[in-house]
Amino acid sequence: MQPANTKMSAPRLRRQPFYCEENVWHLCQEPALAARRRDVVFVSNAERACPMGSQKAGRGKPVVWDYHVVLLAWDPAEIWDVDCTLGAPLPAIDWLRASFHPGVEPRFLPSFRVVPADLFVETFTSDRSHMRLPDGSFRAPPPPWPVIGDPNAPSNLMSFVDMERPFLGEVLSLPAFAARFS
Repeated sequence: MQPANTKMSAPRLRRQPFYCEENVWHLCQEPALAARRRDVVFVSNAERACPMGSQKAGRGKPVVWDYHVVLLAWDPAEIWDVDCTLGAPLPAIDWLRASFHPGVEPRFLPSFRVVPADLFVETFTSDRSHMRLPDGSFRAPPPPWPVIGDPNAPSNLMSFVDMERPFLGEVLSLPAFAARFS
């Protein structure tokens, strides 16, 4: 599996570990991708426990994310997952095969909320409260850039992550999401 041949160097990608939604928000605005149709893809499930392979945080083993966020760029279909050990972008079907392995209990299967990138950029707000511990410290170091959206507005991150309730975009099962690339 090789990263797709897209003319955008890795050093231009912003990456703060454990802040995938913010990494993708910035990636949505990358000029090199502006001419392509782009969707933001939230990965989660009702258990908030999605096992995923090929993730840097897993150090060679699957990692269980409560949610994960990637960018899907079309024509050709490529996934930009800056947390993937295989590089970015990858052909979408290759990313799916590397990330989601067979034999997972049905309750841990991922769902995918697919939101047009421009809509995500316009509507997403995060005060990073989901990363705070009870004492106010951060679970992981925050990004060096300011919070996204109005810092006084409530975060809507969990509305994107919640696959059970209606919100922006459409929610797909793993087979339905994979069918888009075959």
